[in-house]
Amino acid sequence: MSKRPKLGAPLCQTTGRRKRAVARVRVRPGQGAITVNRRPIEEYFTSATHRMIVTEPLRTTNLTEGYNFDATIDGGGISGQAGAMRLGIARALIELDPELRGTLKKAGLLTRDSREKESKKYGLKKARKAPQYSKR
Repeated sequence: MSKRPKLGAPLCQTTGRRKRAVARVRVRPGQGAITVNRRPIEEYFTSATHRMIVTEPLRTTNLTEGYNFDATIDGGGISGQAGAMRLGIARALIELDPELRGTLKKAGLLTRDSREKESKKYGLKKARKAPQYSKR
């Protein structure tokens, strides 16, 4: 058996994270189609705001066509998933063309948002919310 790459093998694969969401992004040559968990982006991210967040790196670098992006996302909510996918796409573009690093860095698309949910404390309802105080 010969070890040939599969037809349509990805050019590169990157990971983006935000909050609890993890996005694995694969890039293939194509017409600019974006699929998320085997569904079109319009079907997965129904909000135009989330779609705008995801495609921000492509619009910043004027590469809306030429590559197909296929993402697998797990964890977190819709907003965190959109942010994770945006970081994954930005990292993939740099892997394909290192010249784009300056443009994406200036736009702030390569910074991993490190904010995470604070852990709950015992005796409290959430991380900082206390039960209602009763004088008597």
